[in-house]
Amino acid sequence: MKKLVGEHIQTLKPYVPGKPLEELQRELGVDDPIKLASNENPLGPSPRAVEAMGAVLKSNHFYPDGASYRMREAIAEAHGVSREEVLTGNGSNEVLTMAVRTFCRSGSDVALMPEYSFAAYGIVSQAQDVEVRKVPVKEGFVNDLDGLLDAVDERTKIVFLANPNNPTGTSVSGTDLRRFLERLPDDVVALVDEAYHEYVRAEAYESALEMRDAHERLIVTRTFSKVYGLAGVRAGYGIAPAEMVGFMDRIREPFNSNMMAQVCVPAALSDREFIERSVTVNEEGRRALEEGLAGLADRGVSWTPSETNFLLVKLPVEARPVYDAMLRLGVIVRPMAGYGLPEHLRISLAEAVHMERCLGALERALDQVEGGR
Repeated sequence: MKKLVGEHIQTLKPYVPGKPLEELQRELGVDDPIKLASNENPLGPSPRAVEAMGAVLKSNHFYPDGASYRMREAIAEAHGVSREEVLTGNGSNEVLTMAVRTFCRSGSDVALMPEYSFAAYGIVSQAQDVEVRKVPVKEGFVNDLDGLLDAVDERTKIVFLANPNNPTGTSVSGTDLRRFLERLPDDVVALVDEAYHEYVRAEAYESALEMRDAHERLIVTRTFSKVYGLAGVRAGYGIAPAEMVGFMDRIREPFNSNMMAQVCVPAALSDREFIERSVTVNEEGRRALEEGLAGLADRGVSWTPSETNFLLVKLPVEARPVYDAMLRLGVIVRPMAGYGLPEHLRISLAEAVHMERCLGALERALDQVEGGR
């Protein structure tokens, strides 16, 4: 196979998703497990979205609209942009892929990103044989925008920046982000990933969509997998200048946005009541989890303040055995060793009752692991 597969693919480590509930039940026979590993909405999908999908179930023998007209129109209207400035994707992950494939040349260009970034940035870049460079973060896992600017050179073609960031949950201020975009060279693409935008509470935060005047080559991505509760539908989008969208559209897969996505996205965008309820539940879950973690502080447990629907939790021991013990107790969280954080777990926020169950499992798992040392 080495004669057939390039080295950049041979050395590529694929994305590892959170363990599905069905797999845990199948492997360990756990009854009533809860999944807190992939930052999904615990309330499920928007009811309006479910109703819209049900209305077209009998039409799924037809191909969807190849131009995703209604979906793009609804997104454009929600953000006050033109339809030509909207690119839809099979999840926002596909938009990341299209950006790299369109604007980066294999074997010569560089993709720049903070040290602790969403794994997909590096994966889609390496898959295109684009060199991946990571810049250390500042204290508290805050992304270092000046460090990113200092790392830009003549080979840099795209800079990935999640705000708020995954897996750390931190954000940068609107003032700092605008300054970064203004200073970034004109021929470098800035891709600002705002998957967790709806959860942000920080007053200093500002969406990059309000800074489109600051940098000509700006792509802002959003997803329907988080607050909208539509992770299974695979719907996301990017907003960028029409010229950039036009080029990315050339390499977009035909019918990449399925019929379910195209009908449920306009409905989900209109369901403000559901979005507000989802944010409220997230805040209730945050308070419950943070209060419980504070009670474990004397055992060396801490967490990073978050603007998302998850917390990055630091343990006094290696996280993998704790994760395994929590699995046996029916609670799925996410170990972060793959991100270079071997003592950390990422825990998705959910309803307070599930947070209490998670905390109980965490405490029992720590007892087991520390007792076996």
